[in-house]
Amino acid sequence: MEPTNVENPDYFHKVVDCQWACPAHTNVPGYLRLIAQDRYDDAYMLNRESNVFPGILGRTCDRPCEPACRRTRVDGSPVAICRLKRVAADLKGDVRDRLPTIPAEKNGKRVALIGAGPSSLTVANDLLPLGYDVVLFEQFHRAGGLMRTNIPEFRLPDSVLDEETGVIIDMGVEVHYGTPVTSLRDLLAQDFDAIFVGVGAPKGKELDLPGRHDAVENHVHVGIEWLESVAFGHVNTIGERVLIIGVGNTAMDCCRTSRRLGGRDIKVMARRPREYFKASPWELEDAEEEQVEIVVNHSPTRFVVENGQLVGMAFDVVEWDADARHAHVVSNVVIPCDDVILAIGQENAFPWIERDLGVEFGEWDLPVVDEVTMASTRPGVFFGGDAAFGPKNIIWAVAHGHQAAISIHQYCHGAPLDQRPPQGQTLVSQKMGMSEWSYHNDFNPTSRQKMNHVSLAERFTSLGLEVELGFSAEQAAREVQRCLNCDVQTDFNAPACIECDACVDICPVQCLTITSNDDEDSLRAKLSAPATNLDQALYVSPPLPQTGRVMVKDENVCVHCGLCAERCPTSAWDMALFDLIIPYAHSANFVALPLPRTR
Repeated sequence: MEPTNVENPDYFHKVVDCQWACPAHTNVPGYLRLIAQDRYDDAYMLNRESNVFPGILGRTCDRPCEPACRRTRVDGSPVAICRLKRVAADLKGDVRDRLPTIPAEKNGKRVALIGAGPSSLTVANDLLPLGYDVVLFEQFHRAGGLMRTNIPEFRLPDSVLDEETGVIIDMGVEVHYGTPVTSLRDLLAQDFDAIFVGVGAPKGKELDLPGRHDAVENHVHVGIEWLESVAFGHVNTIGERVLIIGVGNTAMDCCRTSRRLGGRDIKVMARRPREYFKASPWELEDAEEEQVEIVVNHSPTRFVVENGQLVGMAFDVVEWDADARHAHVVSNVVIPCDDVILAIGQENAFPWIERDLGVEFGEWDLPVVDEVTMASTRPGVFFGGDAAFGPKNIIWAVAHGHQAAISIHQYCHGAPLDQRPPQGQTLVSQKMGMSEWSYHNDFNPTSRQKMNHVSLAERFTSLGLEVELGFSAEQAAREVQRCLNCDVQTDFNAPACIECDACVDICPVQCLTITSNDDEDSLRAKLSAPATNLDQALYVSPPLPQTGRVMVKDENVCVHCGLCAERCPTSAWDMALFDLIIPYAHSANFVALPLPRTR
């Protein structure tokens, strides 16, 4: 194998599993160390560089970082990254003087944003400091998009949502609330330099079964529309017996909201076994704690209506084959109910985009959007968030917003959209003495901390009472110590190696091997512990000076303990802090020059 190119930021970035898995590439180990030092303002601002909404995402993120967390490989439980994000947001002070500054002189460019959700607000956050006039059109009278209409206040308090959306709007966005865009053609005629569409996926899927429209009074609700009505105070009651069809996170919000509006017998109906649910495990746990029953292997067949009144729903009870791809019916059942809420998915809806404007649409009536630049097929029109690729989650919408802002900045200055500002890295030694480093590398055996919740007796007294109380300062201090500091990298200097095997002997996880070079398959098979995770690259050094052999490291199992660097008599191994330099719109200089690697 060729020596590993550690000058490529992707190599060390991929080793920081949590940051690599995050769509916005938030510097997780960095802000966790700041929390450990009680530097909550600094932790919040570091977080905000990439994800823009630390307080919101600290409560609602789908946490793609946590399944990737290296701590899982040690004791089975990831660091509570999401909840620690909330700690920084809850305990920060006044950080307004540290927010991006807005130039007094504008650059003469006007950008229209459609929808006040996370992707649009991220675009505004990135473009306003560059002197753009940003004009936002929002159909409702408050900002937040689906964060406000689809996430109940007992999970995301209005105060948190108002604060973090307000920070961006107060930077100078010209907002037109209560102004739905009904024609893209008309908006294009207003001479904006660019338009960004961030309207989410606002249409809930229907369930067209017999009896759907037979009842005199409508007691069958589409989940996201029903949650929207609850959020704006248009709905405040529901029947005692409620069936929720679907098992995604929207279904969990619907069943828990129903519990607070008067539902007593609430069942979530699932077609498949539990291991195929789309809902996050913690959402399922919270729902079941609130006495919601989750019923598996029930496929709906019809709405039961008697004398013009919805009285129940009929289901086929099914059994699935081993891979859950085929099912056969074993029985039928009718379950009584007063209301049914459909939470079986969301769809995009673009009736306001005329089809002769050059914006092409593809499968599922989704716009054709470049996954890197977020550009549509009409120059100057960009999409992001759920509007671009269908329903995902907030952190994906934020990541789209950052990329779209870069593209808009380039488009407005006549630069090619595919000329992206490059990522960079710094790699700085953490050595402070003969065998001391500036980070704490002892393994902490503490188990994952449990979130404190409002008691069951109390939480149903108010729809807006936040259920999760956050970590205490003591819990936060324990949890941050579980982080393995994956961004503190083992940095190898091959010319200094004397092949004494000291590092190989002391490695607690057998991730190091000195051996003759070979092709990758052969090399993986003859390491101290065979490297079977093909998704994680091997580190392969240049030839060692004594024998021409190579140092090989399996990054997949390394726990960044630093023992190799402590034991090495020649300092061939060092522990160096990796920092990914993420480009944003202000980084775009329209010349694709590589950023330097500093030591």
